[in-house]
Amino acid sequence: MHTPSGTSLPVVPAALAPVLPSRYGFDQDPAPCAGIRVTADTLPGLESVSPADEGSVWLHDALLGPHSADIVRYLSLARSTGGPVLDLGSGAGRLAVPFARHGFAVEAVDRDASALERLEGWARRIGPQVAGLVVTHRADLTGLRLEGSYRLALLAGAMVTAVPPDSRPGLLREVAAHLESGGALALDYTAHLLPGLIAEPRRTWAFQVPRFDGIDEWVVARQVFDLPSMSERITYYAARTGKLSSERVVLTTDKWIVDPERLAAELHSAGLHIEGRRRHRIDDRTESVLLVCRADD
Repeated sequence: MHTPSGTSLPVVPAALAPVLPSRYGFDQDPAPCAGIRVTADTLPGLESVSPADEGSVWLHDALLGPHSADIVRYLSLARSTGGPVLDLGSGAGRLAVPFARHGFAVEAVDRDASALERLEGWARRIGPQVAGLVVTHRADLTGLRLEGSYRLALLAGAMVTAVPPDSRPGLLREVAAHLESGGALALDYTAHLLPGLIAEPRRTWAFQVPRFDGIDEWVVARQVFDLPSMSERITYYAARTGKLSSERVVLTTDKWIVDPERLAAELHSAGLHIEGRRRHRIDDRTESVLLVCRADD
């Protein structure tokens, strides 16, 4: 669970003494646990868009936890569009498998072979009817080439932030070209409001990862924004303690800050228009944005 605001942190995160990424040019590291934010509800913008190794699956699931309600919204949209569904950046099947359980044919695209293997294994465990509705495709979203046609395409879990800005227009054009008539592209991202980024370009979070395998895991996450390049790096310093052993792991993920006006222009250039926009304010600096886009007539 995430540590409730006002609750004292355990010794483990403080002992990690994390070091900020050197490529952002900071001269000094802050004192251990200085300025750490704790939250009982959400971890805004901490999603990892890097492949997950076997030991980090629990952390990746926790980082996507704030997005869990999107399954209901995306399923509702799929019922209006029909299938097939294209799940871009599918990971281990957080959306693809539930969609297949509801009878939708799904093509799941991800660059991480191990994630796709977990997806396929999950679908097989549910049964042949579900497994038969899921097709996996290993590919990077940069330079993606599609062969099928779809009624609904998803860039969920802030996956659009994993695509470099110079590659994003090509991806959007490719997706739009493979949408059937009446189809839709739906995507979400965490919008960091510019005044907040200027005032606080470095943020630190501490939280406990929910695990059910006997391992106690605490994480300190350092979020560093670089405004000139409109990018961010998140470094996760994890301490994992079991009955017989313990380990410390450092993971990083690099993402891009989404400029809403630029994204809207890229969608328009790809032949898509924004039909619906849903905003949810997370705090005074951050909001979650969901866009539903349709092909131009």
